[in-house]
Amino acid sequence: MTIKATPTPGRSLISPTDHTLILIDFQSQMSFATRSIAMEVLRNNAALISRAAKAFNVPTILTTVAEKSFSGPMYSEITDAFPGQPLFDRTSMNTWEDAAVIAEVNRIGKERIVFAGLWTGVCIVGPVASSIDQGFDAYFIADACGDVSDEAHERACQRMIQLGAKPMTSLQYLLELQRDWARVDTYDATTGIAKEWGGGYGLGITYAKTMFGASEGH
Repeated sequence: MTIKATPTPGRSLISPTDHTLILIDFQSQMSFATRSIAMEVLRNNAALISRAAKAFNVPTILTTVAEKSFSGPMYSEITDAFPGQPLFDRTSMNTWEDAAVIAEVNRIGKERIVFAGLWTGVCIVGPVASSIDQGFDAYFIADACGDVSDEAHERACQRMIQLGAKPMTSLQYLLELQRDWARVDTYDATTGIAKEWGGGYGLGITYAKTMFGASEGH
């Protein structure tokens, strides 16, 4: 049988309409012991994926643990992207065991879920493993997660991959949502987010546009 290629995206690629983003426990208390990623990088990446989700209208769940009594507020880099959106505060370390969060997952109704948060080995492994057991297609944004050591983060990532979860990065998340520079409705948002939070890639966009008036769509 001859296999023929077609100009269509792979089924495993995410799109703005096929998933829910769940951001978990990006809070001060969880951050103090995070050692697998520099805090400024983590906050930058949290901002990047939050702005990406907002720009592409991805349904997003924001959840905290013991916000008032122990862990503190969610990063402003996230909440500023979703002004007025309620946060689901939990007592459970595993987000998937919180009835209010699960009710929101069911209300949104997406079978594919992308996770990010602190800590990788507890607050991300728990819902990833639980969602996979219930038939969901789970992804996690590895550089928007962190743990108490490199070892803890890496073992958690390996465990989730072994369970069938797909790893990705923050910039990959943004660019996979755009995927085609000819999509003019979100072009400015994508390049604007990249310029502010995309590190060296963002500097490259600024340089090209300033020096040459360059555009990825041409």
